[in-house]
Amino acid sequence: MTKVAIAFDLYGTLLSTESIATELARIYGEEQAKTIAVQARRYQLEYTWRSNSMGVYRPFVDLTRHSFRHATAEANLDLSMDHEERIMEAYNGLDSFTDAEKGLALVSQTPAIDPYIFSNGTVDMITASLKTSPSLAESPVMFPESRVVSVDPLKVFKPDPKTYQHVAKVAGFESQPEKVYLISSNPFDAMGAVAAGLKSVWVCRQDTEWIDGLSGALNVRPTAVVGGVDEAVREIIKVEGLTELTKSR
Repeated sequence: MTKVAIAFDLYGTLLSTESIATELARIYGEEQAKTIAVQARRYQLEYTWRSNSMGVYRPFVDLTRHSFRHATAEANLDLSMDHEERIMEAYNGLDSFTDAEKGLALVSQTPAIDPYIFSNGTVDMITASLKTSPSLAESPVMFPESRVVSVDPLKVFKPDPKTYQHVAKVAGFESQPEKVYLISSNPFDAMGAVAAGLKSVWVCRQDTEWIDGLSGALNVRPTAVVGGVDEAVREIIKVEGLTELTKSR
């Protein structure tokens, strides 16, 4: 049986970070929470890219902590140790997007798909989020540690090519990276996978077109653009000519 691997990005692709914004709102109020959430995410990603460029590395959980410190300081707000721990704890218990649940159900019905989690997070951070997510705990697709791929052993973050080569190797497709599909809601991630020889499906729930300027400059774009994880999985099934199990089975 011809197989393909799907590497799912976790935060923002399978799991919604809405509960983190909710926790911020409890601490700072709705309006401030929106600003902090947006800025912290911006700095969280910016820190990974800057770290890659400087050739230095700190675990993603550490960069995440400092992104919230930066965002609150920029808003002239105090961030106590207790509040910081509450925000970080909110990464546990995250719920999945409805389209992600449907997408994982499709994966469970398609034996030719090998699913993996592929994240900037450490293994401990990823597994904690997986174990505490109410919806993923009931998912038909389980992700044991052997199917959790972290960049942490490499000491670099996405979109460094080594990270995508690593997930292809773990999936058993080191010599056939085109057999690995990344599903991600992050444009830089979707581009990084294709630049490294994998395929990617960009998930955009805002129903906007692919407009990434760097993509145009480098002539690198995702393999497909869809509105949800379920659409992404179905697109892969169609393109690869995979067979789903019948509902009766």
